Amino acid sequence: MAPSEIAPRILCVGMPVRDLTFRVETVPARGSKANATHLAEICGGNALNAAISIARLGGRVAFAGPMGDARETSSDFILERMAAEGIEITHIMRMPDSATPVSAIIIDASGERTLTIYRDPTLWTVKLPHADELLADCQAVLVESRCGAFCIDLCTEALRRGIPVIVGVDRAMTLHDGLLKAASHMLFASEQVQETAGIADDGAALKRLATLTPAFLAATRGPRGTIWLNEAGTLEETPAFPVEAVDTLGAGDVFHGAFTLRFAEGGGVREALRFAAAAAALKCTRHGGGPAAPQRFEIEEFFRHRR
Repeated sequence: MAPSEIAPRILCVGMPVRDLTFRVETVPARGSKANATHLAEICGGNALNAAISIARLGGRVAFAGPMGDARETSSDFILERMAAEGIEITHIMRMPDSATPVSAIIIDASGERTLTIYRDPTLWTVKLPHADELLADCQAVLVESRCGAFCIDLCTEALRRGIPVIVGVDRAMTLHDGLLKAASHMLFASEQVQETAGIADDGAALKRLATLTPAFLAATRGPRGTIWLNEAGTLEETPAFPVEAVDTLGAGDVFHGAFTLRFAEGGGVREALRFAAAAAALKCTRHGGGPAAPQRFEIEEFFRHRR
């Protein structure tokens, strides 16, 4: 499980988000009010949470994607925290007269989260730097599924160069989404794989999608673990690690980041899935999204206690 002498460099592509998180006993009913017991302001977004996870686990990570106007405060807030995590921010594109995404997240006593988010429509018009610049010294690419609109060409070129492209899917996709052909690995959440395939069963949904994409397919199911298709097209399962969850925010993103790093290190999908399951489990035991991702030594200690 030890990382290689030279850590892989991972390119993460997505939209960073400024998260305001509120802890409550129960989510308030429509039209009512509730007092929060805790407020935190953190950086988030699927790809950014994954990038933090990669950096915490010893990988080298660069980020590409759009953010708001240089005059607004949210982008400065996020960039400062990205730099503090050791994430390369050279390829962040500041969009004139645009706003960085902001979300309000309510976390109840069970650790489940409810959120609303605003993404400025102009951010989707971003033009990423040239692939030669983004893919230099890159061992893997990790992409938010919603960002296919501006990174399909990059993903296609990465595959052409033999660079794995891992897509973290947290929303339903169309069956004609370009990422189905531009990805080497697709990591769905259970609800999204069923919605995408139009089948109310994770395994059957994965098999349906396997007829549309050559990518490795898996679906995460929280405490029920991960179900995936092996090279023979047979369903396998990687169990989750039982923990007392206090906050599930960002757990899927941490899973995606840990999987990508361990796979890029040469661990193979089985080992990468188990490594990712441990990272996500540890994250769920503490409050915060990506910033609550574990360090490498914590996962090593976690495994030592389970031998």
